[in-house]
Amino acid sequence: MSDIFREIDEELRRDNLLKLWARYGRYIIALGVALLLIAGGFVAWRDHQRTERLAQSARYAGAVALANAGKTADAAIVFASVAKEGGGYSVLAAFQDAALSARSGNRQAAVAAYDRIAAAPGVEPAFRDLAVLDAVMAGGADADPKAAIARLEPLTASGNPWRPMALALTAAARLRLGDDKTALELYKNLADDPATPRDLRARAAEMIAALAP
Repeated sequence: MSDIFREIDEELRRDNLLKLWARYGRYIIALGVALLLIAGGFVAWRDHQRTERLAQSARYAGAVALANAGKTADAAIVFASVAKEGGGYSVLAAFQDAALSARSGNRQAAVAAYDRIAAAPGVEPAFRDLAVLDAVMAGGADADPKAAIARLEPLTASGNPWRPMALALTAAARLRLGDDKTALELYKNLADDPATPRDLRARAAEMIAALAP
């Protein structure tokens, strides 16, 4: 008797499935096709992105080779092009382009290039702070020391990876303003900070000896 009931139950289930398929089968097929198309499109997009990254990497490496060979004008063109493309190498290329301007003595162009990096949306905070630091250094002795101090102040906060260099540049700007007392305190902070790189700590010690009353 139980076999009869089981057969009836299976038959009812089969009929229900057939009815559901008749009603919704075309939607299920359409959904399956759509999922396949989406999956295929994603794979194609990922492959395209990978190809673009490899091509950008090759152009960046080629520009570095040109710069090392002394062909700075050609290297600058490639770096500028890569920087405008976006992607993983764009920020690095922008830094390289700015550095070439600084090495060529065109401080104004270098500062402007670093400022563009610092102001660009989507740039990581560490890179943005580095661009500010490089802009101040590129400005050199011609830059307004008060403006330099103001720009460097956020970088002197505890925990900032660029704090030691920012403090050193701030101390140098204070010296240019004739504020030897504040500069001495900044150099003492650098010398006492274990996070300060060895060379920078040694330089701070030299300045402390020179400025100490």
